[in-house]
Amino acid sequence: MRTPPRLMPAVVTAFDHKGELDLDAHGHNVSLLTSRGVQGFVLGGSTGEGPYLELGERTRLAAAARAAAPDSFLMVGLAAESLRSALALAEEAAHGGADAVLALTPTTLVRHRPDLAEGFFRDLAARSALPIYLYSVPPVTGVEVAPESAIRLAAEANIVGMKDSGGHPGRISTIAREAGSEFSVFCGASAAIALSVTGGAFGAITASANYAPALAALVVENARLGSSMAEQDALRVLAASVERHGVAGVKYAASRVGLVTGPPRRPLLEPDTAARHEIDRALAAAALTG
Repeated sequence: MRTPPRLMPAVVTAFDHKGELDLDAHGHNVSLLTSRGVQGFVLGGSTGEGPYLELGERTRLAAAARAAAPDSFLMVGLAAESLRSALALAEEAAHGGADAVLALTPTTLVRHRPDLAEGFFRDLAARSALPIYLYSVPPVTGVEVAPESAIRLAAEANIVGMKDSGGHPGRISTIAREAGSEFSVFCGASAAIALSVTGGAFGAITASANYAPALAALVVENARLGSSMAEQDALRVLAASVERHGVAGVKYAASRVGLVTGPPRRPLLEPDTAARHEIDRALAAAALTG
């Protein structure tokens, strides 16, 4: 099992104006981010519009990323409500050359049933050819993996880590401490990276690493060394201006720093003029654009 890097972008998925995957753009984006120091990617996460990806697209995204950055660590997001669907998506990821999968919490018929959610993750881990990272993102799903659930699941042989996007460093620290050093917890909220890493998180997987990878990497490294928080404050301000506009805002910000993103898939809409101007001002203030 490969060790992931401490920072990975939840990379945007490039679509053309017909809504089809743009694999040339995707390869360009992976290559460009690699040239900027990125050593691993999360494909098809929530920022990558994972719930809107169709059958076979995870294989194609992973294969294109592997071709563009052969040595990179690739984690592929799974957004599935049933175990059968999750296993099929995990197989797609494996066929594309992924190193691991990031499994989103099921939400529909198991809401308020953490025992069933835990069973889903255990069964997935037992049958997946790839290592499993849990994915708790309550701002998107309305469901949070409880710390006690994460700690229990960390004992499973093929569940090796977690991305927690709840934005609560204390919760992340508790999971990291109780789950043990073999269970890698990633902070998924740009504003909470420093305190999470200081409290024991392994690293971060963020949308901001699409448009500000060097700044995000510096936040992670400074937190590991116990040094300046100035970069965390700068990233917090920048990410707030971009990410309050959702996936579309992240795609626009990424396009302004050289990525080729295309529009989001409907029902998402591209940002309006006011949102674009706000994002442009934030990027310029962070010295990421002219």
